[in-house]
Amino acid sequence: MRLKELIEEAKVTKVTGDENVDIRSLCYDSRKVENGSAFVCIKGAKFDGHDAALEAAKNGAVAIVAEHEIEGLTGVTTVICEDTRYALAFMSAAWFGHPARKLKTIGVTGTKGKTTTTCLVKAVLEHSGRKVGLIGTIETIIGDEHIPAKNTTPESYVLQETFAKMVEAGLDTVVMEVSSQALMQHRCEGFVYDLGIFTNLSPDHIGPDEHSSIEEYIECKAMLFKQCRVGIINKDDSHYEQIIKDHTCSLESFGLSKDCDLRAEDIVLDKKAGHLGVTFKTSGALSMDVKIPTPGRFSVYNALCAIAICRHFDINEDDIKTALLNTQVKGRIEKVKVSDDYTVLIDYAHNAMSLESILTTLKEYDPGRLVCLFGCGGNRAKSRRYEMGEVSGRLADFTIITSDNPRFEEPLDIIADIKIGMAKTDGKYIEIPDRKEAIRYALKNAIRGDIIVLAGKGHEDYQEIKGVKHPMDERVLIAEVIKEENIH
Repeated sequence: MRLKELIEEAKVTKVTGDENVDIRSLCYDSRKVENGSAFVCIKGAKFDGHDAALEAAKNGAVAIVAEHEIEGLTGVTTVICEDTRYALAFMSAAWFGHPARKLKTIGVTGTKGKTTTTCLVKAVLEHSGRKVGLIGTIETIIGDEHIPAKNTTPESYVLQETFAKMVEAGLDTVVMEVSSQALMQHRCEGFVYDLGIFTNLSPDHIGPDEHSSIEEYIECKAMLFKQCRVGIINKDDSHYEQIIKDHTCSLESFGLSKDCDLRAEDIVLDKKAGHLGVTFKTSGALSMDVKIPTPGRFSVYNALCAIAICRHFDINEDDIKTALLNTQVKGRIEKVKVSDDYTVLIDYAHNAMSLESILTTLKEYDPGRLVCLFGCGGNRAKSRRYEMGEVSGRLADFTIITSDNPRFEEPLDIIADIKIGMAKTDGKYIEIPDRKEAIRYALKNAIRGDIIVLAGKGHEDYQEIKGVKHPMDERVLIAEVIKEENIH
Protein backbone atom coordinates (compact mmCIF):
# COMPACT_ATOMS: atom_id res chain seq x y z
CA MET A 1 0.00 0.00 0.00
CA ARG A 2 1.22 3.50 -0.81
CA LEU A 3 1.89 5.79 2.15
CA LYS A 4 -0.38 8.44 0.64
CA GLU A 5 -3.38 6.08 0.86
CA LEU A 6 -2.45 5.05 4.37
CA ILE A 7 -2.36 8.58 5.83
CA GLU A 8 -5.31 10.01 3.92
CA GLU A 9 -7.50 10.53 7.03
CA ALA A 10 -4.74 10.86 9.66
CA LYS A 11 -4.88 14.67 10.14
CA VAL A 12 -1.44 15.16 8.67
CA THR A 13 0.15 18.62 8.97
CA LYS A 14 3.38 18.02 7.04
CA VAL A 15 5.05 15.37 4.88
CA THR A 16 8.76 15.41 4.09
CA GLY A 17 9.82 12.92 1.44
CA ASP A 18 8.05 10.57 -0.95
CA GLU A 19 4.32 10.14 -0.20
CA ASN A 20 4.11 7.33 -2.73
CA VAL A 21 6.64 5.09 -1.02
CA ASP A 22 5.44 1.48 -0.81
CA ILE A 23 4.56 0.36 2.74
CA ARG A 24 4.97 -3.33 3.50
CA SER A 25 3.99 -3.28 7.17
CA LEU A 26 2.49 -0.91 9.70
CA CYS A 27 3.77 -0.98 13.27
CA TYR A 28 3.92 1.03 16.49
CA ASP A 29 6.36 -1.30 18.29
CA SER A 30 9.93 -0.52 17.25
CA ARG A 31 10.91 -4.14 17.91
CA LYS A 32 8.67 -5.23 15.04
CA VAL A 33 10.08 -2.86 12.43
CA GLU A 34 11.28 -4.51 9.21
CA ASN A 35 12.25 -3.39 5.72
CA GLY A 36 9.41 -1.35 4.26
CA SER A 37 7.69 -0.53 7.54
CA ALA A 38 5.79 2.60 8.42
CA PHE A 39 6.58 3.22 12.09
CA VAL A 40 4.12 5.26 14.17
CA CYS A 41 5.65 6.94 17.23
CA ILE A 42 3.25 6.49 20.16
CA LYS A 43 3.69 8.20 23.53
CA GLY A 44 3.03 5.65 26.25
CA ALA A 45 2.94 5.96 30.03
CA LYS A 46 6.50 4.67 30.36
CA PHE A 47 8.04 4.98 26.89
CA ASP A 48 7.85 7.50 24.07
CA GLY A 49 8.02 5.92 20.62
CA HIS A 50 9.62 9.09 19.26
CA ASP A 51 12.78 8.03 21.10
CA ALA A 52 12.89 4.89 18.93
CA ALA A 53 12.42 6.65 15.58
CA LEU A 54 16.11 6.68 14.64
CA GLU A 55 16.46 2.99 15.49
CA ALA A 56 13.32 2.21 13.46
CA ALA A 57 14.78 3.99 10.42
CA LYS A 58 18.04 2.11 10.87
CA ASN A 59 16.15 -1.19 10.97
CA GLY A 60 14.36 -0.62 7.67
CA ALA A 61 11.41 1.72 8.26
CA VAL A 62 10.73 3.79 5.13
CA ALA A 63 8.27 6.15 6.82
CA ILE A 64 8.12 7.62 10.31
CA VAL A 65 4.86 9.09 11.63
CA ALA A 66 5.45 11.50 14.50
CA GLU A 67 4.00 14.50 16.32
CA HIS A 68 7.13 16.60 15.88
CA GLU A 69 10.36 16.75 13.87
CA ILE A 70 13.01 14.27 15.01
CA GLU A 71 16.56 15.49 15.04
CA GLY A 72 18.99 13.45 12.94
CA LEU A 73 16.28 11.55 11.06
CA THR A 74 17.22 11.31 7.38
CA GLY A 75 16.66 9.00 4.44
CA VAL A 76 13.01 8.23 5.24
CA THR A 77 9.69 9.93 4.60
CA THR A 78 8.55 11.81 7.68
CA VAL A 79 4.87 12.42 8.40
CA ILE A 80 3.96 14.97 11.07
CA CYS A 81 0.43 14.80 12.46
CA GLU A 82 -1.54 16.30 15.34
CA ASP A 83 -1.91 13.06 17.33
CA THR A 84 -0.14 9.81 16.46
CA ARG A 85 -2.68 7.65 18.30
CA TYR A 86 -5.43 9.20 16.21
CA ALA A 87 -3.32 8.72 13.09
CA LEU A 88 -2.62 5.08 13.97
CA ALA A 89 -6.35 4.36 14.24
CA PHE A 90 -7.13 5.67 10.76
CA MET A 91 -3.98 4.18 9.26
CA SER A 92 -4.86 0.79 10.78
CA ALA A 93 -8.39 0.97 9.36
CA ALA A 94 -6.97 1.71 5.91
CA TRP A 95 -4.28 -0.97 6.24
CA PHE A 96 -6.84 -3.71 6.88
CA GLY A 97 -9.25 -2.46 4.22
CA HIS A 98 -11.78 -0.77 6.51
CA PRO A 99 -13.24 -4.03 7.87
CA ALA A 100 -15.70 -2.28 10.23
CA ARG A 101 -17.64 -1.14 7.17
CA LYS A 102 -18.42 -4.80 6.47
CA LEU A 103 -19.78 -5.43 9.99
CA LYS A 104 -22.68 -4.17 12.05
CA THR A 105 -20.77 -2.50 14.90
CA ILE A 106 -22.06 -2.07 18.47
CA GLY A 107 -19.99 -0.23 21.09
CA VAL A 108 -20.93 -0.30 24.78
CA THR A 109 -19.42 2.15 27.26
CA GLY A 110 -20.15 2.87 30.94
CA THR A 111 -18.69 2.24 34.38
CA LYS A 112 -20.63 -0.95 35.05
CA GLY A 113 -22.59 -3.40 32.96
CA LYS A 114 -20.43 -3.42 29.81
CA THR A 115 -19.39 -7.07 30.03
CA THR A 116 -22.84 -8.37 30.90
CA THR A 117 -24.57 -6.26 28.25
CA THR A 118 -22.21 -7.30 25.45
CA CYS A 119 -22.57 -10.97 26.36
CA LEU A 120 -26.36 -10.71 26.48
CA VAL A 121 -26.45 -8.96 23.10
CA LYS A 122 -24.21 -11.61 21.56
CA ALA A 123 -26.45 -14.37 22.93
CA VAL A 124 -29.67 -12.78 21.65
CA LEU A 125 -28.31 -11.97 18.19
CA GLU A 126 -26.80 -15.42 17.77
CA HIS A 127 -30.05 -17.04 18.88
CA SER A 128 -31.74 -15.14 16.06
CA GLY A 129 -29.24 -16.43 13.51
CA ARG A 130 -26.63 -13.68 13.23
CA LYS A 131 -22.91 -14.45 13.37
CA VAL A 132 -21.47 -12.29 16.14
CA GLY A 133 -17.96 -11.50 17.33
CA LEU A 134 -17.21 -10.06 20.77
CA ILE A 135 -14.42 -7.87 22.12
CA GLY A 136 -14.38 -7.30 25.87
CA THR A 137 -12.82 -7.40 29.29
CA ILE A 138 -12.80 -11.18 29.54
CA GLU A 139 -11.96 -12.22 25.99
CA THR A 140 -12.25 -11.67 22.28
CA ILE A 141 -14.41 -14.21 20.49
CA ILE A 142 -14.09 -14.85 16.75
CA GLY A 143 -16.25 -17.81 15.81
CA ASP A 144 -14.94 -20.74 17.85
CA GLU A 145 -11.71 -18.92 18.75
CA HIS A 146 -11.50 -17.45 22.26
CA ILE A 147 -8.59 -15.06 22.90
CA PRO A 148 -7.98 -13.88 26.52
CA ALA A 149 -8.14 -10.08 26.75
CA LYS A 150 -5.19 -7.88 27.72
CA ASN A 151 -7.23 -4.67 27.70
CA THR A 152 -10.96 -4.01 27.71
CA THR A 153 -10.51 -2.31 24.32
CA PRO A 154 -7.34 -3.22 22.39
CA GLU A 155 -4.97 -0.82 20.63
CA SER A 156 -6.38 0.49 17.34
CA TYR A 157 -4.13 -1.67 15.13
CA VAL A 158 -5.15 -4.83 17.03
CA LEU A 159 -8.79 -3.74 16.94
CA GLN A 160 -8.80 -3.30 13.17
CA GLU A 161 -6.88 -6.56 12.74
CA THR A 162 -9.56 -8.27 14.86
CA PHE A 163 -12.34 -6.77 12.74
CA ALA A 164 -10.56 -8.08 9.63
CA LYS A 165 -10.35 -11.57 11.13
CA MET A 166 -14.06 -11.44 11.96
CA VAL A 167 -14.92 -10.52 8.38
CA GLU A 168 -12.68 -13.30 7.10
CA ALA A 169 -14.42 -15.76 9.47
CA GLY A 170 -17.79 -14.84 7.98
CA LEU A 171 -19.16 -12.84 10.91
CA ASP A 172 -21.67 -10.08 10.23
CA THR A 173 -21.78 -8.27 13.61
CA VAL A 174 -19.41 -7.27 16.38
CA VAL A 175 -20.37 -6.13 19.88
CA MET A 176 -17.59 -4.65 22.00
CA GLU A 177 -16.83 -2.95 25.26
CA VAL A 178 -15.48 0.57 24.82
CA SER A 179 -13.42 1.83 27.76
CA SER A 180 -12.93 5.49 28.62
CA GLN A 181 -9.18 4.98 28.24
CA ALA A 182 -9.70 3.66 24.71
CA LEU A 183 -11.83 6.66 23.82
CA MET A 184 -9.30 9.07 25.31
CA GLN A 185 -6.45 7.40 23.41
CA HIS A 186 -8.38 7.16 20.11
CA ARG A 187 -8.07 3.37 20.00
CA CYS A 188 -11.53 3.01 18.47
CA GLU A 189 -11.35 5.80 15.90
CA GLY A 190 -11.12 5.05 12.20
CA PHE A 191 -14.76 3.99 11.80
CA VAL A 192 -18.29 4.92 12.88
CA TYR A 193 -20.27 2.63 15.19
CA ASP A 194 -23.73 1.70 13.98
CA LEU A 195 -24.91 1.70 17.61
CA GLY A 196 -23.25 3.39 20.59
CA ILE A 197 -24.49 2.53 24.09
CA PHE A 198 -24.11 4.15 27.51
CA THR A 199 -24.95 1.99 30.55
CA ASN A 200 -24.17 4.20 33.58
CA LEU A 201 -21.43 6.23 35.20
CA SER A 202 -20.00 6.43 38.69
CA PRO A 203 -16.61 7.69 39.95
CA ASP A 204 -13.93 5.21 38.86
CA HIS A 205 -10.62 5.10 37.01
CA ILE A 206 -9.55 8.44 38.49
CA GLY A 207 -5.83 8.54 39.18
CA PRO A 208 -2.32 9.33 37.91
CA ASP A 209 -2.29 6.67 35.17
CA GLU A 210 -5.97 6.97 34.19
CA HIS A 211 -8.20 10.07 34.25
CA SER A 212 -7.21 13.28 35.99
CA SER A 213 -10.77 14.05 37.16
CA ILE A 214 -14.37 12.86 37.06
CA GLU A 215 -15.02 15.60 34.49
CA GLU A 216 -12.42 14.14 32.14
CA TYR A 217 -13.82 10.67 32.71
CA ILE A 218 -17.30 11.85 31.68
CA GLU A 219 -15.96 13.73 28.66
CA CYS A 220 -14.19 10.60 27.44
CA LYS A 221 -17.32 8.47 27.79
CA ALA A 222 -19.27 11.12 25.86
CA MET A 223 -16.87 10.87 22.91
CA LEU A 224 -18.60 7.68 21.77
CA PHE A 225 -21.70 9.68 20.87
CA LYS A 226 -19.74 11.73 18.37
CA GLN A 227 -18.65 8.50 16.71
CA CYS A 228 -21.86 6.50 16.24
CA ARG A 229 -24.97 6.69 14.09
CA VAL A 230 -27.48 5.84 16.83
CA GLY A 231 -26.87 6.46 20.53
CA ILE A 232 -28.78 4.36 23.09
CA ILE A 233 -28.52 5.96 26.52
CA ASN A 234 -29.57 5.08 30.07
CA LYS A 235 -31.67 8.17 30.75
CA ASP A 236 -32.01 7.39 34.45
CA ASP A 237 -28.30 8.02 34.99
CA SER A 238 -27.59 11.38 36.62
CA HIS A 239 -24.88 12.11 34.03
CA TYR A 240 -27.26 11.75 31.07
CA GLU A 241 -27.12 15.41 29.99
CA GLN A 242 -23.32 15.50 30.18
CA ILE A 243 -23.03 12.29 28.15
CA ILE A 244 -25.22 13.55 25.29
CA LYS A 245 -23.69 17.04 25.20
CA ASP A 246 -22.52 17.86 21.65
CA HIS A 247 -23.59 14.45 20.38
CA THR A 248 -23.73 13.97 16.60
CA CYS A 249 -25.89 10.83 16.55
CA SER A 250 -29.62 10.24 16.78
CA LEU A 251 -30.63 9.38 20.34
CA GLU A 252 -32.80 6.76 22.03
CA SER A 253 -33.18 6.11 25.75
CA PHE A 254 -33.91 3.24 28.10
CA GLY A 255 -34.55 3.07 31.83
CA LEU A 256 -37.26 2.89 34.47
CA SER A 257 -38.55 6.46 34.32
CA LYS A 258 -41.65 7.40 32.34
CA ASP A 259 -39.88 9.58 29.76
CA CYS A 260 -37.56 6.79 28.54
CA ASP A 261 -38.20 5.45 25.04
CA LEU A 262 -37.93 1.86 26.30
CA ARG A 263 -39.03 1.28 29.88
CA ALA A 264 -39.04 -1.54 32.42
CA GLU A 265 -42.15 -1.78 34.61
CA ASP A 266 -43.73 -4.14 37.14
CA ILE A 267 -40.38 -5.43 38.40
CA VAL A 268 -40.74 -8.52 40.60
CA LEU A 269 -37.92 -10.29 42.43
CA ASP A 270 -37.96 -14.00 41.64
CA LYS A 271 -36.70 -16.26 44.44
CA LYS A 272 -36.98 -20.02 44.73
CA ALA A 273 -34.79 -22.98 45.73
CA GLY A 274 -31.20 -22.17 44.77
CA HIS A 275 -32.33 -19.51 42.29
CA LEU A 276 -32.49 -15.72 42.23
CA GLY A 277 -33.89 -13.76 39.30
CA VAL A 278 -36.19 -10.96 38.15
CA THR A 279 -39.27 -10.63 36.01
CA PHE A 280 -40.48 -7.39 34.44
CA LYS A 281 -42.42 -5.92 31.54
CA THR A 282 -41.18 -3.54 28.89
CA SER A 283 -43.23 -0.68 27.47
CA GLY A 284 -42.73 2.19 25.07
CA ALA A 285 -40.72 1.20 22.02
CA LEU A 286 -41.41 -2.49 22.67
CA SER A 287 -43.95 -4.30 24.88
CA MET A 288 -43.09 -7.75 26.20
CA ASP A 289 -42.75 -9.86 29.35
CA VAL A 290 -39.16 -10.64 30.37
CA LYS A 291 -37.64 -13.11 32.81
CA ILE A 292 -33.93 -13.15 33.63
CA PRO A 293 -31.91 -15.62 35.75
CA THR A 294 -29.82 -13.01 37.60
CA PRO A 295 -30.88 -10.88 40.59
CA GLY A 296 -31.35 -7.20 41.14
CA ARG A 297 -32.28 -3.90 39.59
CA PHE A 298 -28.96 -3.60 37.75
CA SER A 299 -29.75 -6.90 36.05
CA VAL A 300 -32.96 -5.29 34.79
CA TYR A 301 -30.95 -2.38 33.38
CA ASN A 302 -28.51 -4.77 31.65
CA ALA A 303 -31.32 -6.82 30.11
CA LEU A 304 -33.27 -3.70 29.13
CA CYS A 305 -30.17 -2.26 27.47
CA ALA A 306 -29.67 -5.49 25.51
CA ILE A 307 -33.31 -5.38 24.38
CA ALA A 308 -32.92 -1.73 23.30
CA ILE A 309 -29.97 -2.76 21.14
CA CYS A 310 -31.39 -5.96 19.70
CA ARG A 311 -34.69 -4.44 18.63
CA HIS A 312 -32.68 -2.67 15.91
CA PHE A 313 -32.11 -6.07 14.32
CA ASP A 314 -35.78 -6.92 13.81
CA ILE A 315 -35.60 -9.97 16.08
CA ASN A 316 -38.57 -12.08 17.10
CA GLU A 317 -39.64 -11.36 20.70
CA ASP A 318 -39.53 -15.05 21.59
CA ASP A 319 -35.88 -15.19 20.50
CA ILE A 320 -35.07 -12.25 22.78
CA LYS A 321 -36.89 -13.76 25.77
CA THR A 322 -35.41 -17.23 25.30
CA ALA A 323 -31.85 -15.96 24.96
CA LEU A 324 -32.10 -13.66 28.00
CA LEU A 325 -33.56 -16.44 30.15
CA ASN A 326 -30.80 -18.89 29.23
CA THR A 327 -27.70 -16.70 29.26
CA GLN A 328 -25.38 -16.47 32.25
CA VAL A 329 -22.26 -14.31 32.05
CA LYS A 330 -19.12 -15.80 33.54
CA GLY A 331 -18.15 -14.11 36.79
CA ARG A 332 -21.04 -11.62 36.72
CA ILE A 333 -23.54 -12.68 39.42
CA GLU A 334 -22.88 -16.18 38.15
CA LYS A 335 -24.90 -18.87 39.90
CA VAL A 336 -23.09 -22.12 40.70
CA LYS A 337 -25.50 -24.90 41.63
CA VAL A 338 -24.51 -26.58 44.90
CA SER A 339 -27.75 -27.14 46.80
CA ASP A 340 -31.43 -26.28 46.68
CA ASP A 341 -31.11 -25.15 50.30
CA TYR A 342 -28.87 -22.18 49.59
CA THR A 343 -27.52 -20.10 46.70
CA VAL A 344 -23.88 -19.69 45.68
CA LEU A 345 -22.86 -16.82 43.40
CA ILE A 346 -19.53 -15.77 41.86
CA ASP A 347 -19.09 -12.07 41.10
CA TYR A 348 -16.24 -9.82 39.97
CA ALA A 349 -16.99 -7.16 42.62
CA HIS A 350 -13.44 -6.07 43.45
CA ASN A 351 -13.89 -2.59 44.89
CA ALA A 352 -16.13 -1.05 47.54
CA MET A 353 -18.59 0.42 45.06
CA SER A 354 -19.24 -2.85 43.22
CA LEU A 355 -19.27 -4.88 46.46
CA GLU A 356 -21.84 -2.55 48.01
CA SER A 357 -23.96 -2.81 44.88
CA ILE A 358 -24.05 -6.62 44.84
CA LEU A 359 -24.58 -6.99 48.59
CA THR A 360 -27.35 -4.39 48.67
CA THR A 361 -29.04 -6.16 45.75
CA LEU A 362 -28.84 -9.56 47.42
CA LYS A 363 -30.25 -8.25 50.70
CA GLU A 364 -33.44 -7.38 48.80
CA TYR A 365 -34.02 -11.13 48.42
CA ASP A 366 -34.33 -11.47 52.19
CA PRO A 367 -31.76 -14.25 52.68
CA GLY A 368 -31.56 -16.26 55.87
CA ARG A 369 -27.96 -15.06 55.98
CA LEU A 370 -25.92 -13.08 53.47
CA VAL A 371 -22.38 -14.51 53.49
CA CYS A 372 -19.61 -12.62 51.70
CA LEU A 373 -16.27 -14.27 50.89
CA PHE A 374 -13.63 -11.92 49.49
CA GLY A 375 -10.04 -10.74 49.54
CA CYS A 376 -8.20 -7.79 48.03
CA GLY A 377 -5.44 -7.53 45.45
CA GLY A 378 -1.89 -6.84 46.46
CA ASN A 379 0.13 -3.82 45.29
CA ARG A 380 -3.00 -1.72 45.09
CA ALA A 381 -4.29 1.16 47.24
CA LYS A 382 -4.78 0.16 50.87
CA SER A 383 -7.87 2.35 50.99
CA ARG A 384 -9.67 -0.21 48.81
CA ARG A 385 -9.09 -2.84 51.51
CA TYR A 386 -10.40 -0.65 54.31
CA GLU A 387 -13.46 0.30 52.25
CA MET A 388 -14.30 -3.25 51.17
CA GLY A 389 -13.90 -4.51 54.74
CA GLU A 390 -16.25 -1.83 55.99
CA VAL A 391 -18.83 -2.52 53.26
CA SER A 392 -18.89 -6.26 53.92
CA GLY A 393 -18.97 -5.76 57.69
CA ARG A 394 -21.91 -3.41 57.35
CA LEU A 395 -23.99 -5.32 54.81
CA ALA A 396 -23.15 -9.03 55.12
CA ASP A 397 -24.35 -11.15 58.00
CA PHE A 398 -21.05 -13.00 57.96
CA THR A 399 -17.77 -12.34 56.14
CA ILE A 400 -15.05 -14.81 55.20
CA ILE A 401 -11.85 -12.85 54.58
CA THR A 402 -9.45 -14.69 52.29
CA SER A 403 -6.79 -14.11 49.63
CA ASP A 404 -7.35 -12.67 46.16
CA ASN A 405 -4.31 -11.85 43.99
CA PRO A 406 -1.65 -11.02 46.61
CA ARG A 407 0.91 -10.29 43.90
CA PHE A 408 4.09 -9.22 45.70
CA GLU A 409 2.48 -8.68 49.11
CA GLU A 410 1.90 -11.14 51.92
CA PRO A 411 -1.74 -12.33 52.09
CA LEU A 412 -1.85 -11.87 55.86
CA ASP A 413 -0.79 -8.23 55.53
CA ILE A 414 -3.64 -7.61 53.09
CA ILE A 415 -6.10 -9.39 55.37
CA ALA A 416 -4.92 -7.21 58.29
CA ASP A 417 -5.81 -4.11 56.26
CA ILE A 418 -9.25 -5.51 55.43
CA LYS A 419 -9.83 -6.10 59.14
CA ILE A 420 -9.19 -2.42 59.85
CA GLY A 421 -12.28 -1.65 57.77
CA MET A 422 -14.22 -4.50 59.36
CA ALA A 423 -13.44 -3.07 62.79
CA LYS A 424 -15.52 0.01 61.98
CA THR A 425 -18.61 -2.23 61.96
CA ASP A 426 -20.20 -4.89 64.14
CA GLY A 427 -19.86 -7.43 61.34
CA LYS A 428 -18.92 -11.00 62.23
CA TYR A 429 -16.08 -12.58 60.30
CA ILE A 430 -13.45 -15.28 60.05
CA GLU A 431 -10.13 -15.13 58.23
CA ILE A 432 -9.01 -18.10 56.12
CA PRO A 433 -6.09 -17.12 53.84
CA ASP A 434 -6.29 -20.18 51.57
CA ARG A 435 -9.14 -19.47 49.13
CA LYS A 436 -10.10 -23.12 48.61
CA GLU A 437 -10.28 -23.65 52.37
CA ALA A 438 -12.34 -20.48 52.69
CA ILE A 439 -14.79 -21.86 50.12
CA ARG A 440 -14.82 -25.20 51.95
CA TYR A 441 -15.74 -23.40 55.17
CA ALA A 442 -18.53 -21.47 53.43
CA LEU A 443 -20.12 -24.59 51.95
CA LYS A 444 -19.70 -26.84 54.99
CA ASN A 445 -21.26 -24.23 57.25
CA ALA A 446 -24.04 -23.11 54.91
CA ILE A 447 -27.56 -23.25 56.26
CA ARG A 448 -30.95 -23.22 54.56
CA GLY A 449 -31.76 -19.82 53.08
CA ASP A 450 -28.15 -18.59 52.83
CA ILE A 451 -26.95 -16.52 49.91
CA ILE A 452 -23.19 -16.96 49.59
CA VAL A 453 -21.31 -14.62 47.26
CA LEU A 454 -17.68 -15.24 46.32
CA ALA A 455 -16.52 -11.75 45.39
CA GLY A 456 -13.48 -10.39 43.61
CA LYS A 457 -12.28 -13.10 41.22
CA GLY A 458 -15.26 -13.33 38.90
CA HIS A 459 -14.15 -14.60 35.49
CA GLU A 460 -10.49 -14.92 36.51
CA ASP A 461 -9.12 -18.46 36.51
CA TYR A 462 -5.80 -17.75 38.22
CA GLN A 463 -4.24 -16.39 41.38
CA GLU A 464 -1.24 -14.10 41.00
CA ILE A 465 1.50 -14.70 43.57
CA LYS A 466 5.01 -13.21 43.40
CA GLY A 467 4.64 -12.40 39.71
CA VAL A 468 3.38 -15.88 38.75
CA LYS A 469 -0.22 -16.65 37.74
CA HIS A 470 -1.20 -19.99 39.26
CA PRO A 471 -4.30 -21.81 37.93
CA MET A 472 -7.26 -21.20 40.26
CA ASP A 473 -10.85 -21.24 39.09
CA GLU A 474 -13.50 -20.88 41.79
CA ARG A 475 -15.86 -23.13 39.85
CA VAL A 476 -13.24 -25.87 39.99
CA LEU A 477 -12.61 -25.24 43.67
CA ILE A 478 -16.33 -25.51 44.42
CA ALA A 479 -16.58 -28.79 42.47
CA GLU A 480 -13.56 -30.18 44.32
CA VAL A 481 -14.98 -29.26 47.71
CA ILE A 482 -18.37 -30.77 46.84
CA LYS A 483 -16.68 -34.04 45.87
CA GLU A 484 -14.27 -34.12 48.82
CA GLU A 485 -16.94 -33.29 51.40
CA ASN A 486 -19.74 -35.22 49.70
CA ILE A 487 -21.97 -32.17 49.79
CA HIS A 488 -25.49 -32.55 48.38
